[in-house]
Amino acid sequence: MSFDGKRLRIAILGIYHESNTFINKPTTLDDFQNSHWLKGDAIAREYRHAFHEIGGMLEVLEENTITAVPVMYAEATPGGTVSAGTYETLLEEMMRGLDAVLPIDGCLVVPHGAGVSEKHPDMDGHWLTLLRQRLGPDMPIIGTLDPHANVSPAMTAATNALIAYSTNPHIDQRETGKKAATLMVETLKGNIRPVQQLVQTPVAISIEQQFTAAEPCKGLYDQAREAAGQPGVLSISILLGFPYADVPEMGSAFIVVTDNKPQLCDRIGMELKDRLIDRRADFVAVKHDIATLLPKMQEWAKPVLLLDMGDNVGGGSPGNSAFLLAAAEAYKMSGCFICIYDPASVAEALKHQPGETFSLSPGNAEGGYMQGETAFTIPVRLLMEADGKFSEDSPRHGGQVNFDMGKIAIVQTGGGNVIMLTSLRVPPFSLRQLTAFGIHPQQFNAVVAKGVNAPIAAYGPVCPTIVQVNTPGVTQADMTRFTYRHRRQPLFPFEQDIK
Repeated sequence: MSFDGKRLRIAILGIYHESNTFINKPTTLDDFQNSHWLKGDAIAREYRHAFHEIGGMLEVLEENTITAVPVMYAEATPGGTVSAGTYETLLEEMMRGLDAVLPIDGCLVVPHGAGVSEKHPDMDGHWLTLLRQRLGPDMPIIGTLDPHANVSPAMTAATNALIAYSTNPHIDQRETGKKAATLMVETLKGNIRPVQQLVQTPVAISIEQQFTAAEPCKGLYDQAREAAGQPGVLSISILLGFPYADVPEMGSAFIVVTDNKPQLCDRIGMELKDRLIDRRADFVAVKHDIATLLPKMQEWAKPVLLLDMGDNVGGGSPGNSAFLLAAAEAYKMSGCFICIYDPASVAEALKHQPGETFSLSPGNAEGGYMQGETAFTIPVRLLMEADGKFSEDSPRHGGQVNFDMGKIAIVQTGGGNVIMLTSLRVPPFSLRQLTAFGIHPQQFNAVVAKGVNAPIAAYGPVCPTIVQVNTPGVTQADMTRFTYRHRRQPLFPFEQDIK
């Protein structure tokens, strides 16, 4: 595709982070370097065939003979607020890389939508605004969002269109990237003129109710899909929101994109908002704690997937809680598997040979939730040690291909439970995290995954029973137990009387 015989050039760039402001430890450059910080052609090599939005963007641009110009993509595992220095470095690198490839004809952006930095609580709104200022008012800027975004007016004001994934677990990321790139192509052809409207709501959807394939979310998504069939509608996005960020944007919202029909944007957005407000009580679930659930384990089809909501790595938690492991040992439950991020325990395990027995205190590492509790120390036997790299080639939450847990150690307790100890924090988005090391869920009575909905895409097909456990931690399910200083008011479920 070209104008005046010149092949069009579209930049691709993004800073992507889901920031939990209730975690004291900041996210640093090391966290991005240990995850995915890619520049130039390395971005295309990593994502061209991946189930990731960048892969979808590349596919559409190549089909339309448009030159894709990958600039920089930096992503870190969800964690604490991004440190000021880290964000400044990432922003400087991205803008320097952009300047080096100018001129361009459009820009595809890949923010998360729930990024928070120390100096810029609306991190995504900040860098998107700077990008708009750099590229000017006429340059089309179109991108994708994670539905856990807390979207600000600055994000939508700086872009022509933003489209969120429509599934949770997120298994449609590549398709969403294709939609964004298709909008870019049609905009450049002059076939459409996208305008978008952000409709924020006075509702924050509880994290355990954000599974899009079941009610109450399913009905909301069905209404959005029906509305999207109207003439002139280009996309409708449901932003479920991320409750673990104390920012004014926290809460659920909608983005409606039309072909130059702003009044249609407003009408559809308000209809969806009214539905969410009317049915807000459905979006708060009954929560079940450890003591309530574990005695029922014998009744359920095995293996049981126990979702450790309070230590949800995909929501920023450290991934080192041992509450469920301690409970399993106390209940004398055998045949449980759990993965715990604990570099100190890995280092201790690596001092031993497979088959040797020694004592460990998993979950008592720095930042662990067991701190302040009675020390949890158990005898374990080393089964194996390994380099914790693995890859995923199926559509899974997050769309990533390559993962690195650092050095790992797999041990078995005297009670017959198996622990995978990792040196780097990796969310449980891929079954390959187990099977690549000879571990199969069918071997166990229960598998603990430190997440809420995201692990279901990987573990659901092999776990006939799925149970969300209301565990303690910085991602505990009940958002009303956190102290917010910056959220908007009124906001359900904090306040009941909303309009």
